[in-house]
Amino acid sequence: MPDPTLHYAVRTLDHGLLLPAGTILSDEVMAEVAWRGRQTKSLQHALDAHDTALADLRRYLATPPYHAIFADPEQTADCLKIMGEVELVAPFMRVLDHFRHHDRYTYRHMLMVFALTTLLARDLVPDYSERLREAFAGPTHDFGKICVPLGILTKTTPLTADERRQLEHHPLAGYVLLSYYLQDHQHFSAQVARDHHERKDGSGYPSGRRVLDPMLEIISICDIYDALISPRPYRPVSFDNRTALEEITRLAEAGKVGWYVVKALVAHNRRVAFDPAKVWVSPEKRGAPPQGNNYGLVAESSPDAIPARQA
Repeated sequence: MPDPTLHYAVRTLDHGLLLPAGTILSDEVMAEVAWRGRQTKSLQHALDAHDTALADLRRYLATPPYHAIFADPEQTADCLKIMGEVELVAPFMRVLDHFRHHDRYTYRHMLMVFALTTLLARDLVPDYSERLREAFAGPTHDFGKICVPLGILTKTTPLTADERRQLEHHPLAGYVLLSYYLQDHQHFSAQVARDHHERKDGSGYPSGRRVLDPMLEIISICDIYDALISPRPYRPVSFDNRTALEEITRLAEAGKVGWYVVKALVAHNRRVAFDPAKVWVSPEKRGAPPQGNNYGLVAESSPDAIPARQA
């Protein structure tokens, strides 16, 4: 598989140029990025030190359909404990605070993917506690969105083709940034940022890699699910829960995501113990996407299109 190429520059949080547009992300280039990161100090903090984020997270967990998924108090407390103990690099806290103040959609999404990943990993990953810490449990999967103009992230009308390319730049941007801040381009969290839009059959982006790691697949499915059921700038109404689960079921039927994770998600929605042999998913599809959903639509270029960030 050829190494991916950056279509847009990647800059540090302090606006220093890390890599210009056109850079091929070879192993040698990424090792150099990680080495440059080692010349800086990057402290780590546990999420439980961020009282505001934890308070927001608890409030989000009390909203439908998460109030049903996290209905078991003991299970929820265990998830919150694990999440609070995960050590996160200080730049992530800056990114989280940035989105909290400027893009609540992305802020909420990062926290909810974190929570749902933690819950499903308890079912599906034998050494889940260690893997969650290793992967930062999903909250950093969208780290690269810090490189996408806010006007694109919060746009309510269809994106132009160029704006869509800028949005789809975020996995590679996150890979580069986390390789730098974690000082390791092979760190699993950096790979999650790069690959969370890839699919089991190789049909995803940015590189068409096949998703083989169980933890990565959990994060990918949690990312899809929360994006469907949550408020988003590009649609006035979220997918209802049934339709969201049917959309993910279609992906499993097409071989793009794994049935094992989908069944675990369905089990939690039904509030039943997870046993893959006993979870039955109906092939019948009765849901319908919400009206006014602009996701995936591409508009013609226009004078109000968001300009690309320059190298």
